[in-house]
Amino acid sequence: MSDKVNKTQPRTLSDILSDLTGRKLLSIGSPAMMQRALFSRGALLAQQTSAAAKSAPVLLRLDRSMSSVTIPPPACMLRPLEVPLRYLFGPGPSNVPPRILAAGSRPIIGHLHPEMYEIMNDIKKGIQYAFQTENNMTIAMSGSGHAAMECALFNTVEPGESVLIAINGIWGERVAEIAERMGANVHRMVKTPGGYFANTEIEQAIKKHKPVLFFLAHGESSAGLCHPVDGIGDICRKHDCLFLVDTVASLGAAPIFMDKQNIDILYSGSQKALNAPPGTAPISFNDRACHKMFNRKTKPVSYLFDMTHLSNYWGCDGKPARIYHHTGPVSGFFALRESLAILAEGGLEESCKKHKEVAAYLYRGLEDLGLKLFVPERDLRLPSVTTIAIPEGYDWREMLTYIMKHHRIEMTGGLGPSIGMVMRIGLMGYNCEKTNADMALHALADALKNCKKSKA
Repeated sequence: MSDKVNKTQPRTLSDILSDLTGRKLLSIGSPAMMQRALFSRGALLAQQTSAAAKSAPVLLRLDRSMSSVTIPPPACMLRPLEVPLRYLFGPGPSNVPPRILAAGSRPIIGHLHPEMYEIMNDIKKGIQYAFQTENNMTIAMSGSGHAAMECALFNTVEPGESVLIAINGIWGERVAEIAERMGANVHRMVKTPGGYFANTEIEQAIKKHKPVLFFLAHGESSAGLCHPVDGIGDICRKHDCLFLVDTVASLGAAPIFMDKQNIDILYSGSQKALNAPPGTAPISFNDRACHKMFNRKTKPVSYLFDMTHLSNYWGCDGKPARIYHHTGPVSGFFALRESLAILAEGGLEESCKKHKEVAAYLYRGLEDLGLKLFVPERDLRLPSVTTIAIPEGYDWREMLTYIMKHHRIEMTGGLGPSIGMVMRIGLMGYNCEKTNADMALHALADALKNCKKSKA
């Protein structure tokens, strides 16, 4: 009974302070000392309460910002990635071999690590082999073939300068537009798709317009033409004009010799006969191009494509340290290095020979189907991309759709000025096999049989 009475006795000030502070107070002597202690603990609690009150709006704002997310996660991003299996028998990209896919999936390293620089050095040497050049200023652009195309123009041409563009398909058109956008004085030599330019025509135009640069597509994939290059570099040197050549669709499939053919600037792409994924683009400048490029009156219009910075990033400027310019596509460089290694192992001559043989096999099969090759001169046909005239009475879009649906094979129509004129079949790099040519021919035969043909 006495225990219950004791538990209901009044609490002391010490007990109250212990509850307020969370601590058991030591024995306090006089009432004055007890009062000072109470005020001290009260002030501490007031400070803590004030701090909590100040932080409350921050928490409320955070809650409000989170509650402002009104767009839900898209349903498509909550599903796993699905990619269909397709045979890429168009003008590119082509199917990537497992070895290159494996190289691209290796663990990422820093883009400025010493090991990455070694890989970039390997890529440079691989490009020099593929281009057949000893040019020091040889790099791979972070971007598609268009990146290399723009890099070449942006660095070697200044606003107001004259350029001469050979146009016999989309790539000449594209270069002319880029040059006009940057303020160059553009002169065009124009042929219908599949046409080619005689050296005498080129020299006459150079004499007339006095350009600082002449452009030619070696592999005009929109028309299936492989343009002759011999002698043009000599003409350009004679008239103090740089010679720029596009080999995006032809490198590794048709012979090109940068140094021997006096080509001043050469570029390509990773995704065709080289068989790497899209996203990197080899380019090389010789000493003539470098002299023009590094003695400009104005800065290039693009910072990203400025060779003053890119030459350092790739270790081509002779400086001891490479300085950060941009973050290169590390996985893309892994894949490009592997693709160049495969080209080196098999040999450049053997690669071109194989593309020529498989193309000839495809030509015979197409003719047996009654189809007409778009480029009549065999020596002018691009081995990597074959063009056929659209079969009379057929809708080319319907044929291509049928082939994709029933055979999982990509073939394409024309591009730019060749739209409505041709269908294109690409067998390059990993896809350059006679068995793939047979697959393409079988699909075309099936489409000819089952697609509607107009009576006209």
